[in-house]
Amino acid sequence: MGITKKNIRFYESEGLLTPRRNSENGYRDYGEAEVDALRRIKLMRKLGVPLEEIRKMQSGVHTVGDGMRRHLITLERDRENLEQAIRLCGGLTDCPARLEDLDAQELLARMETLEQEGATFQNKQRSDIRVRYAAPLVIAGSMTALLVGFMALLGWAFFIGSPGTAPWPLVLFAMAVPLLIIAGILAALVQRLREIGKGEIDDAKNY
Repeated sequence: MGITKKNIRFYESEGLLTPRRNSENGYRDYGEAEVDALRRIKLMRKLGVPLEEIRKMQSGVHTVGDGMRRHLITLERDRENLEQAIRLCGGLTDCPARLEDLDAQELLARMETLEQEGATFQNKQRSDIRVRYAAPLVIAGSMTALLVGFMALLGWAFFIGSPGTAPWPLVLFAMAVPLLIIAGILAALVQRLREIGKGEIDDAKNY
């Protein structure tokens, strides 16, 4: 059917699917009704229908016709926005100027006027990959620095502050715990950066 386990788990977490549990092993039990529900969800998502609208249709708050009329309004608005962008891009296809010579101020003013009239343009700055990398790097760096500082404090207390007051095994253990935590943080950071690099952060947009 072309629906991954990740998709299915996501739909379950959103309350769009409620499979029965097998009383013997606790596994999810998908019958024909659940398979049909998955097909309907897949259909709606391929049409771009928002999850909340699907939820309302499932609950009977909206009929299929109600949901489609509401979604059609959104599609018409998106088409108008796309046509505005196409016209602006089309006007630049014969522009001989290099990017550094482009009068961006004049074009941005035109776009702002269109936005005031209701148009919406894509803003790729919001999905800038550097911003996505920044948060995990800052968090991992802060935690690592904190743990390194703690280890330095332990070292100072043992070697300089009060030498001989604690047995070596205890000191080694106290130093090993932060090192293990740092290793875990760095491993999680590497995994997270790989996920961002593969685009997994945007997976929900495909559900």
